[in-house]
Amino acid sequence: MSKQLFELEYTVRCSPSILFSFLSTPAGLQEWFADKVDERDYVFSFSWNGSTEMAKIVDTELDKYVRFQWLHLPPTEYFEFRIEKSEVTNQTILLIRDFAEKRDIQDQKRLWDYQVKDLFHRLGN
Repeated sequence: MSKQLFELEYTVRCSPSILFSFLSTPAGLQEWFADKVDERDYVFSFSWNGSTEMAKIVDTELDKYVRFQWLHLPPTEYFEFRIEKSEVTNQTILLIRDFAEKRDIQDQKRLWDYQVKDLFHRLGN
């Protein structure tokens, strides 16, 4: 089975530069995404409950987006954090793009909702 791309959107009350540091640095990601995060040469080690997964940054633009590709998955599958500004409300918007099997998309969305809730708590939202 091939995985499908899905996207989530969240309104965030903070500046794009502060949000970007939580999405693209080991210290920021360790605050909400994983128990422990290390980085060397754009390859990040994410640890949860004693298990470690590796992902590399394959594309990034300061305060705009960062795209990671898990090293154990095909290069066509990635997860991405994108920061946009609403032209109407001037609010900061976090877009998350990820891949999952069709039957697992709802579970993955719930997992992201849980993770983002922790991120918002760290940001004071």
